[in-house]
Amino acid sequence: MSSRIPTSTSVTESAVINAPLSAVWHLIKLQDFHHFWTKLEKSHHVKGTSHETDVVKWTFKDGTVLEVKQEEHSTIDHFITYSVISATPALSYTSVLSTIRCFAVTSGQREGSTFVQWSGNFSSDADAGVIEDARFKRKEALADLAAAVAKK
Repeated sequence: MSSRIPTSTSVTESAVINAPLSAVWHLIKLQDFHHFWTKLEKSHHVKGTSHETDVVKWTFKDGTVLEVKQEEHSTIDHFITYSVISATPALSYTSVLSTIRCFAVTSGQREGSTFVQWSGNFSSDADAGVIEDARFKRKEALADLAAAVAKK
């Protein structure tokens, strides 16, 4: 019998950002996340990978380093999907696949704004602490994205 508490292995956070889709979408590039996410010290393409593969290294201010691989990108549907392919220190779970989607708000009081959704699907070995941490980081990053767009 396992003592582990069953938990969902997915997380989705969202925000309505008071800026047009074009202004928000411009920042949703893996190599540019340091321009809005205040926890990142830098982000840049990894050299030496295949020219057909987009791998970006994220260096966080706390010393954590992630290499993320762009799995899918659509400038038509305004979404990007990426996976973590390496981490220092090592992650406590096997994998995560994340997607950020942007939608133009086209009517109502928030018309002209952008709805942003950031989801993550984790491997079954991710525990409740991992999921809650991911939820917190996504909320924080979405707030940072809103602040960065407001400055422009």
